[in-house]
Amino acid sequence: MRRRVGGPFLDTRPLRGNQPFRDLWIGTSASQLASQTANVAVLAQVWELTGSPVGTGAIGLATGLPMVLFGLIGGSLADARDRRTVVRGTTAGQVVAAVGLCAQALADNRSVLLLLALVALGTSCGALGAPARRTFPVRLLPGDQVAAGLALTNVSFQAAMLAGPALAGLSIAGWGFSGAYAAQAVAMTVALLSVVRLPAMRPECTDAAGGGPRTERGGLMIVLRRPTLWGSMATDLSATLLAMPVALFPLVNEVRFGGDPRTLGLFLSAVAVGGITAGLLSGMVTRRRRAGLVQLYAAGVWGLALACFGLAGPLWVALACLAVAGAADTVSVVTRSALIQLETPDAYRGRVSSVEHVIGVAGPELGNFRGGLVASATSASFSLVSGGLSAVLAIGAVYAANAPLRDYRTPAAPEKPPAPEPLAPAEVTTE
Repeated sequence: MRRRVGGPFLDTRPLRGNQPFRDLWIGTSASQLASQTANVAVLAQVWELTGSPVGTGAIGLATGLPMVLFGLIGGSLADARDRRTVVRGTTAGQVVAAVGLCAQALADNRSVLLLLALVALGTSCGALGAPARRTFPVRLLPGDQVAAGLALTNVSFQAAMLAGPALAGLSIAGWGFSGAYAAQAVAMTVALLSVVRLPAMRPECTDAAGGGPRTERGGLMIVLRRPTLWGSMATDLSATLLAMPVALFPLVNEVRFGGDPRTLGLFLSAVAVGGITAGLLSGMVTRRRRAGLVQLYAAGVWGLALACFGLAGPLWVALACLAVAGAADTVSVVTRSALIQLETPDAYRGRVSSVEHVIGVAGPELGNFRGGLVASATSASFSLVSGGLSAVLAIGAVYAANAPLRDYRTPAAPEKPPAPEPLAPAEVTTE
């Protein structure tokens, strides 16, 4: 019997032994930092120009609609073209958008429409390349290291959530909005240079649909025909659609903690801290082969933690619940992403990734909307508790109905060939 190797901490094998993945990770980390920096700068600039929540709400339209539309188109593109070329082109487009944002800030632009148009351009480019980018880890890493590679990417994302807003604040304070957008442009340039170094990644084979009108349908049919795929996506949708808490943070803060803006910031930080902690200890889950079961349990913990947050009285209990939820979310995202990439035939990975991308975008947004509607009719506590428990019930239904997802195992690490036995020295005979 083979001895289990590795400990509970972050599995860094993909970074140590794989130069292309290391380049990808550096570029993805830079891109995530750029995105978080720009989010704060755009929010602050739109508020300065309009002083209206309608104006800041319009940012959601400028980002959400392109994510869904171009995410679906990007899936077809990723299955018809060299995926490295797709990501190179779309990343270059993001650099152009970032430079445009910097230029409009330097020119003291007063047009919200121009600002939102540049935001939409950058978002469209990012969404167009997202499905192709999602297929990279499974092409660059052996099967038993895919989850570890995704955990490393998730850790950099959580770190960007903490560092990006701080970088934006310092840049805006020191050099104005142009400073924050310049930092975004530099980070996106690093992301582009890292992608240039990657090897070509053409789809291994193409179906008859090619890049034609039936492409998206082909990807959806693959999801519906494979219980592991639809079960994994249904688990994620159940968790986000029914138990997304972010829209309720301001109300909870107002009702329970006096509306202190520092407390509101702590809510968001607690989720990120939980996610980073889970990422640093992700060796406990990325080395486990029962990815489907791990995702189901983690999604259930997410729902329970948010239900407890809805009942928490002291601030430290509320923050602890959010940290647990953030940790569970990281585990669920990492295992889901690895399972979907490993279970999807390469010819369909772009399109299936686009379905995953749309669920990942639409689920949280609709979940926040659902939470706000329920809270407006009842209370924040009721919305959080009912949503969290409903998510647990929905995830339990997926668990009961989907045995292939429960039993799914990721590929085992390849066996090392036994070392050759040393040759015996030639016998010397004397007469």
